[in-house]
Amino acid sequence: MCMLVLFTVFAIFAFATCGGYSGQLRVSVDCMEKARSNLSIGIDFAYPFRLHQVSFDAPVCEGIREERVFLIGDYSSSAEFFVTIAVFAFLYSLMATIVYIFFQNKYRENSRGPLIDFIVTVVFSFMWLVSSSAWGKALSDVKIATDPDEVQLLISACKVQTNKCGSVLEPRWSGLNTSVVFGFLNFVLWAGNIWFVFKETGWHKGASSLAGGGSEKQSGTFNNQGILDQSAGYNTQGNLSQPTEYSQVGGPTSYSNQM
Repeated sequence: MCMLVLFTVFAIFAFATCGGYSGQLRVSVDCMEKARSNLSIGIDFAYPFRLHQVSFDAPVCEGIREERVFLIGDYSSSAEFFVTIAVFAFLYSLMATIVYIFFQNKYRENSRGPLIDFIVTVVFSFMWLVSSSAWGKALSDVKIATDPDEVQLLISACKVQTNKCGSVLEPRWSGLNTSVVFGFLNFVLWAGNIWFVFKETGWHKGASSLAGGGSEKQSGTFNNQGILDQSAGYNTQGNLSQPTEYSQVGGPTSYSNQM
């Protein structure tokens, strides 16, 4: 029961820290003619990190006009995959909690419930590992694509040596870093729960009953062998105490010869 609560809480933290993220960076373009400069260009981006759709206006420093600049990269697939796994894991944990509380007797009546639980646990363990790894790599690429120094290279005015460009504000990554951590923590929790769920399945119970039957059979064979050995010992002792046919016959024959 405590494990299900951890599954639910950790899944919430995973998709909330990733799916609810929004960040901002600011760069400055200082033209040789100060009137055309823009020292605070704000660039906002958020989940699902389709950066190629994020644009901002930057001065060209040649005349009054501005240019529309787009960021580079689309990392929505990895981010959405991670959030989807987290949401489904949350829903399954919530459903399993309800089943364990209100329908525990029906859950243990047959082996179908534990078997389904075991298969789902294995699948979620694997999916948490894959999605967390993919999202960790995508986050690293997002950090590079939104680095103010990299963004300045996209601005035409920053390629002219007479103009000066700089970084005013960098994005905060603590929330997204936390999402990756919770992703791998979820993998550890689900993978560690595989053994406990497996013990509830018919596979484990069948193996245990076979092992127990083999031990009882071996114990019975040992007991029977002991009884046979004891019986044989009793017969041997009985034969030693009785006179043999040779002694019964030989005695009188020897006596008659002496006479």
